[in-house]
Amino acid sequence: MSNQTFQVQGMSCGHCVQAVTQAVRQLDPQAQVQVDLVSGRVEVQSGRERAELAQAIEGEGYRVAA
Repeated sequence: MSNQTFQVQGMSCGHCVQAVTQAVRQLDPQAQVQVDLVSGRVEVQSGRERAELAQAIEGEGYRVAA
């Protein structure tokens, strides 16, 4: 397991938090996800690769900054 921090654009409400969390957990059901709407930060503890996690988040319609 490793900790990854993503800067995610486009999140603004509780639904966004839920969508991002579910997207990551579909990829890795054991992942720990914390979303901070104010800063746009998403912290993920997971065994999956960073690119896979970013793709899962972007698949929900959000933009992950490089």
